[in-house]
Amino acid sequence: MIPTAFDYESPSTVEEALSLLTRGDDEVKVLAGGQSLIPVMKLRMAAPELLVDLGKIDQLRGIRDDGNALTIGAMTPHHEVATDRRVAENAALISQATQTVADPQVRHRGTFGGSLVHADPAGDMPAVALALDAEFVIAGANGTRTVAANEFFVDFFTTAVDEDEILTHVRVPKYPGWGASYQKFTRVAQQWSIVASGAAVRVENGVIAESRIGLTNMGSTPIRATGVEQALAGSPVEQDRITRATSSAGEGTDPPTDANGDAEYRRHLAGVLTARAVLAAAS
Repeated sequence: MIPTAFDYESPSTVEEALSLLTRGDDEVKVLAGGQSLIPVMKLRMAAPELLVDLGKIDQLRGIRDDGNALTIGAMTPHHEVATDRRVAENAALISQATQTVADPQVRHRGTFGGSLVHADPAGDMPAVALALDAEFVIAGANGTRTVAANEFFVDFFTTAVDEDEILTHVRVPKYPGWGASYQKFTRVAQQWSIVASGAAVRVENGVIAESRIGLTNMGSTPIRATGVEQALAGSPVEQDRITRATSSAGEGTDPPTDANGDAEYRRHLAGVLTARAVLAAAS
């Protein structure tokens, strides 16, 4: 299908983009990589009167090392995140999860920040950002503010970014030496996650000292499996012990029921995938 008619602007600075978001009474949408918005517009499930393309704003791209954290520009394509050495060494869970996003074409066009603001519960980026305690830098007319990951994801396709604001950067704390694994279950390649589990694990002397676990598509927002993290603390890296500790990963979650499986099936998958992720990360 063809989208409804719309005006198009391509600003070169964040300030210009912010001014466009408050222009008149038009319904305005921000365009990042377009891999989620454009298909929705073609189906006419969204019909913005003005499209503000962030593609020419260079300050929103790139990855830099800020000492204790990595700062990733919101308009940085998935491919750059997935292949960056600093991300692989200090935030391996993000590196691995990004490599599973859709297909190479989408990873070259889709953006790290765009997928986070889109906040699809079945998307891969929100759960790993939550697990790693990322911080989101948001620009608005009154300046910038920083929102923690556990406050950023509000509901289905809803985040703390207001309609007159733009996500500019994401700060990810460094986890050097941590193992990581993102286990994603789909029926066909390039599909959205039916369920996925991401684990980052720090092992000392054969024992799990710390872990961070995020669940994908197990509710209206990404979920941090804090109960499992607590159960894993001090556990030896043994399959039976880890399987027992992760079996409760799906408890208390509210996953959807659809053609790919019901809620109980997904809760079972969450436990299985979390065990696999922790074992792989700890190894």
